[in-house]
Amino acid sequence: MRTPMWAAIAVAALFALMGSIFVVQEGHSAIVLNLGRVVRTDLGPGMHFKFPLVETARVFDRRLLVLPAEPERYLTSERKDVSVDFFAIGRIENLRAFYRATGGDERVAIERMAPIIKDALRNEINTLTLSQVVSGDRTKIIGQQLDVINRGAATLGIRIADLRIKQIDLPTDSQVIRDVYRRMSAQRQQVASALRAEGEEQAQQIRANAERDRAVIVAEAERDAQQFRGQGDAEAARLYAGAAQKDASFYAFQRSLEAYRASFANGQSMIVLDQDDPFLQYLKSDR
Repeated sequence: MRTPMWAAIAVAALFALMGSIFVVQEGHSAIVLNLGRVVRTDLGPGMHFKFPLVETARVFDRRLLVLPAEPERYLTSERKDVSVDFFAIGRIENLRAFYRATGGDERVAIERMAPIIKDALRNEINTLTLSQVVSGDRTKIIGQQLDVINRGAATLGIRIADLRIKQIDLPTDSQVIRDVYRRMSAQRQQVASALRAEGEEQAQQIRANAERDRAVIVAEAERDAQQFRGQGDAEAARLYAGAAQKDASFYAFQRSLEAYRASFANGQSMIVLDQDDPFLQYLKSDR
């Protein structure tokens, strides 16, 4: 049974209609190629038509996308290595330029954008010291080169909205690591020396204060002792005087005993006197 002519025409018309309609989703844009040549561009979200067979449509994501990159090594103004890990955030801004430069391949766009970004970062980092790169304002480092990056990205139909530095490291095989460790060690030793010197200074101050307090205490004690001895001597003199007034002979006897005790205290003294010397009067026997 032969297929009616009208049915074949209807099927062909249906396929032609299906081939002439394409839909662009939200956040995307499309270009239409006529035998490989761009004839229409920047077609926004919605339903669009094209001539079947001779025209094709390419749809691209116009939203912000992350362009990853491998960490790159740079030299600071001091000729010291740093490893910078970064990523870019960008979007397709000019579909015609993007297609012509990359053939619509995002991987080609990323590969061609990476050198532009790396060269811009290199130009900035080469003017900074290691301290400025590691501890400085990263947004300032990026902001000064973002316009330069976008001038290069414009040739690819791309605009970079932001560039972020994820991490800045010192390469493990770099002399910088050893220099940093030596500097840290020297700084710790300097701090330790300063603390020891401060402690020694405080110790000397404490010892000086203690010695001064000891001298003051000893002087005050000696002063008080002198006063007490003076008072004791005065009291003894008063008592001796009172005893002498009451019994002069007993007082003379007491004083002689004290003189004997002082003269023969060490047990080895020898005194040569005349036998009638008054000093010996209390040592004579009455028999």
